[in-house]
Amino acid sequence: MGADASQPDQTGAPLVVRAGAHVELDGAWEVELESGERRSGKGALPRELPLGYHHLAHGSQTVRLIVSPGRCHLPGARKWGWAVQLYALRSRASWGMGDLGDLTRLGDWAAGRGAGMVMVNPLHAPRPGGEASPYFPSSRCWYDPTYLDMSQVPGIEACPELPRLRAEADQLNAEPLVDRTRVWELKSAGLEWAWERFCDDPNFEEYARRSSASLPTYARFAALSEIHEGPWPTWREVAAAPPERVRFHMWLQWLLDCQLAGAGRSVDLVTDLAVGVDPAGADTWMWPDCFALGARVGAPPDAFNPEGQDWGLPPLDPWRLAAAGFEPFVQTLRAALRRARGVRVDHVMGLFRLWWIPSGASPADGAYVRYPASELLDILALESVRAQAYVVGEDLGTVKPSIRAELAERGVLSYRLLWFEPTPPGPDWPGLSMAAVTTHDLPTVAGCWSGADVAEQQALGLSPDASDAVATRERVAGWAGLCPDAEMGEVILRVHRLLASASSALVVATLDDALGVERRPNIPGTTAEVRPNWCLALPASLEEIMADPVVDEVGRVLDSGA
Repeated sequence: MGADASQPDQTGAPLVVRAGAHVELDGAWEVELESGERRSGKGALPRELPLGYHHLAHGSQTVRLIVSPGRCHLPGARKWGWAVQLYALRSRASWGMGDLGDLTRLGDWAAGRGAGMVMVNPLHAPRPGGEASPYFPSSRCWYDPTYLDMSQVPGIEACPELPRLRAEADQLNAEPLVDRTRVWELKSAGLEWAWERFCDDPNFEEYARRSSASLPTYARFAALSEIHEGPWPTWREVAAAPPERVRFHMWLQWLLDCQLAGAGRSVDLVTDLAVGVDPAGADTWMWPDCFALGARVGAPPDAFNPEGQDWGLPPLDPWRLAAAGFEPFVQTLRAALRRARGVRVDHVMGLFRLWWIPSGASPADGAYVRYPASELLDILALESVRAQAYVVGEDLGTVKPSIRAELAERGVLSYRLLWFEPTPPGPDWPGLSMAAVTTHDLPTVAGCWSGADVAEQQALGLSPDASDAVATRERVAGWAGLCPDAEMGEVILRVHRLLASASSALVVATLDDALGVERRPNIPGTTAEVRPNWCLALPASLEEIMADPVVDEVGRVLDSGA
């Protein structure tokens, strides 16, 4: 952490309080509210301070004063919906991968059949040439322009190269794997042409004016990445970023923001917040002092992973994060909720503690570092209430009951999976939860039932617990009343009928399961050289999905709640 003393310096750390709480201070104080209004007094702060981020002058210090509701916004009535890896959702109009136009159409179609939400993979901005995983982004504060729907780009219809680009995109649409590099080459050609002819738009100027200060900083990083090779820590002399290129990358974010607004017009858009970022990405470049770049986040050795896990993500330093007024965390949450009505927080235990691994060491050499969970949860609640968006905490694995109790008290929904729960869906599943069968890292219904998931892992040289997979299948089959020789269509419907009986506030099914896909989106512990993670396209186009009788019946089952 770089601390010079036995205790890190907490000077300048914010004061985070609950709305209406009694906060006693010695002597005189003055508070400047977000609105610019000033209040002053002696002793206790007034209980009626509004929610928000204020400044408190007390003694010789001025610190950030954060007033939180303490509890997140809740979804209200029961909702069901679809979970989808957006890149995999291709339509006839796609340019080789699913885009925000496809997401909008999926949401409109789902809403017409009673769905209230659509949950997507992280849409975070990637680093050029970086990993395909959406959980290894360059920035969690900005979006991936590869998801742009090109038909909505201003002026693109006049591009003389459009027929050629479109023809090549159609060829990519026919491939079973998503080629992000080639997709971006095609899209960037069209975007560059449109940008050169883009006339000033007052809506763009207003967006740039009201966006956070990190937008031009992120755009500058993106522009510099076009000049410098390799990760930013290796850049020798940083050249000046061309202003027009900075504006170009700001323009891309504006286009993404506009299209995301449309994607949530019919259903709740639920985004996914990755647990960390690429050490060579934009966020570490923007806030280098807040990240411990000499460490990586992972997990200690356990029965499932005897070697432990190194996720390659640099952790935020809890003390320096506090000294920065928690601003990186605030901006990250705002980005996740900017156009969403809900967010899934990956590895929500990271708000409490993370397993730090020194660079060059093994996961066994790591240690748990605790985080100011109370303050982070208060900020999460504040941003949730301001956005009127609910929060789902990915609390899978070993989680202390006391932590689950605190998350429930804060209005953070638990994440309950059919594969893991010891009891069938029903009243035993908490109301404050999202119910699902599986996730992107776990077997699909078809993969589990057919045994294809275990077979693929064995073919890759992994050592899956085949007996545990059989036990899971038999347990779920017993709950769903399935015979061993049941056809896949019946298995899919019975499993989702079982899921629909959960008393959870949110119930979500994956399109992979409804389509009978055997391969999961990602197998942890494998690399791109041995397994095509994060690029498996769905076997049916969006148009075919919307006409698929099994998909439609799964929706009917979830809508009926039984």
